Amino acid sequence: MHEWDFAATLADMDFLLLGLWNTMKVFTLALLFGIPLGLGLALGRMSRVPILTQFCSFVIEFFRTTPPLVQLFWFFFALPILISVQMTPFVASVLTFSIQSSAFFAEIFRGGINSIDRGQWEAAKAIGMNRLASLRRVILPQAVKRMVPAFAERSIELLKTTTLISTVSYADLMFQANELASKTFRPLEVYTVVAVMYFFLILVFSQLTILLEHRMARTGEGTLR
Repeated sequence: MHEWDFAATLADMDFLLLGLWNTMKVFTLALLFGIPLGLGLALGRMSRVPILTQFCSFVIEFFRTTPPLVQLFWFFFALPILISVQMTPFVASVLTFSIQSSAFFAEIFRGGINSIDRGQWEAAKAIGMNRLASLRRVILPQAVKRMVPAFAERSIELLKTTTLISTVSYADLMFQANELASKTFRPLEVYTVVAVMYFFLILVFSQLTILLEHRMARTGEGTLR
């Protein structure tokens, strides 16, 4: 019968919190880069230029369908061979999850934009707006309101996926947990604490998503899944 003892794990909580901080850095940067890149991919896929449409469609589908771990290994191990530049675990992680998440954000943007009634485009055109101005001033402000819950849910999935970055020796929460488990010989306690940390972190995101959905329902706005 296992005797639970969290003393050693709790004594090194600062070690785990450093890992959590590193995880949040990658997560935050992936969002900051992934969202605008996703918008660009969505607009490219919806453009009237066949080559651009095909290119953006390929990027979106490729990064949505290939395993994120394979993508991470490619950027960390293979890309430096091609460009002759050393890739740090941090840069490789941010690059991988920025592009990977942008592919999913692109489809959210595309769905949100397509959900706006065609009459909105025609009304904007009638008052002299070109396509870009119509998108920026009329379509996107309405579409973003519908996309917020879908963005929140995708962000939660991104946070879960960042657990893979420990495989390239970046000192995220999982990497720190592995180190601490080896040091204390208390893997059960260490991974239990880490699970609880992820649980509460993701619970906060989940509750924010629910609040956003309720707010959208009260204001009569549709939401995208």
